[in-house]
Order: sequence, then structure tokens, then C-alpha cells
Amino acid sequence: MKVSLFITCLADQMYPEVGESVVRILHKYGCEVDFPASQTCCGQPAFNSGYQDEAREVARNLIRAFEHSDYVVSPSGSCTGMVHHYYPHLFKDEPDWLLKAENLVNKTYEFTQFVVNILGITDMGAVFNGKVTYHPSCHAMRLLGVKEEPLTLLANIQGLEYIDLPKKEDCCGFGGTFAVKMADMSEAMVCEKAAHVLETNAEVLVGTDMGCLMNIGGRLNKEGKPIRVLHLSQLLEGGHVR
Repeated sequence: MKVSLFITCLADQMYPEVGESVVRILHKYGCEVDFPASQTCCGQPAFNSGYQDEAREVARNLIRAFEHSDYVVSPSGSCTGMVHHYYPHLFKDEPDWLLKAENLVNKTYEFTQFVVNILGITDMGAVFNGKVTYHPSCHAMRLLGVKEEPLTLLANIQGLEYIDLPKKEDCCGFGGTFAVKMADMSEAMVCEKAAHVLETNAEVLVGTDMGCLMNIGGRLNKEGKPIRVLHLSQLLEGGHVR
């Protein structure tokens, strides 16, 4: 199975180790992974700020980058959600590009979606002895409907003690440009989210979107709380394999 990695801006620039974990996991299950070097941003920051023309041009580049890919896999529900829900809107008046956008939609998956629903893997044989809580990101959960896949993978990690996050469906306050334009509101939201994480007494917070994890992790760090923050792929790959 040939898979192209859609790394996303945050993972590429700040968390490359997340992309490395995803690639190693895909290799483990027989995928041939490539990395189209021409990929850049998905256009979400421009789109969310109302700059649809600029977002459209960025989207064209991403469509071209993955035009010949069989499957496209990303460690981000947010960027995958952008492709799935807003690319068809961006090109609704351009039939040729709309077809290309829909082709990309049909082969693009968030990491846990692909692993569970396409590869059919629910147990990676991982072992992690510790308390873990999980933050479900808004875009993965609401735009893509990714709810059970991450929990299924977590449930099959031997030794892991899963602790449900209070008010887990509440936004962490990041929202990309929202955190810049509405900084005070964003800070209040992430403070509340961090407090709920601390309620669990978990040693590790996991998620599937680095934007959320960067935001929550930054708040926990500012408060001096020693909680590890990991993308789910890192936990799955980094534990012992039974």
C-alpha cells in the first residue's frame, strides 16, 4: 500500500518527531511511504481569517503535491478536516479543480482513521505502564467524526491506565488564528482545559492534533506541571512492544 505523508506546518516546523513516529508505524504494517516535498500549508489559517482567495491558491499547491498519491495520511485532524470540508467549498465554482479537490478528499485520512479503518489495526502490541488521559480535538471529532478510533488504540495498550478527561469535548482555545485574535478568551479556555487535565492525575496527556497539544502543553509548562504531552503515534510507537 502506497501512502503519502501530509506532515502539516506545525509537525514539520516544531514536532518532526511526530511525523517520524507515523512513518515508522506505517512502515511496520507494510506501507510504502513517500513525502511529496512540494507540500506546504493546507490554507486553514488564511481561510479562517477570511482570506479565501489566498487559501484557494495554497490549496491548489497541496492538491498538486498529492495528485498522484494513492493514500494521504496526516497526524492532524484539523488539517485533514480542512481538506475534507472546505476544499470542495473553495472550488465550488471551478469544476476542474473541484474534481481534483474531491479526489484529494476521498484519499486523505487522519492517522488513527487510516490505521483503524483502512489498515484494520486496533492492537499494535504496545505496552505502557502509566496513567494516560486523552484530549479529543474539535476538528477531528466534529468535522471528521473521529471519536472511537483513538480510544480503541489506547484501549489495546497493555498496562495503560486510561482516565477520562472531564469536559473532554470542550475546546482547548487554540483554534489557530483564534488564539491570536482572541487571546484573552483563548487563554481562559486553555486554563480551564489544563485544570481538567490536572484533575485526572494523569502522567501523560495524548491527542491527535499538535495545535491542541502545543496549546495545552504550553499552559501546563507555564504552570510548572510535570505532565508529558504526546501525539498518540508517539505513545503507540514509543512503548514496549509485547
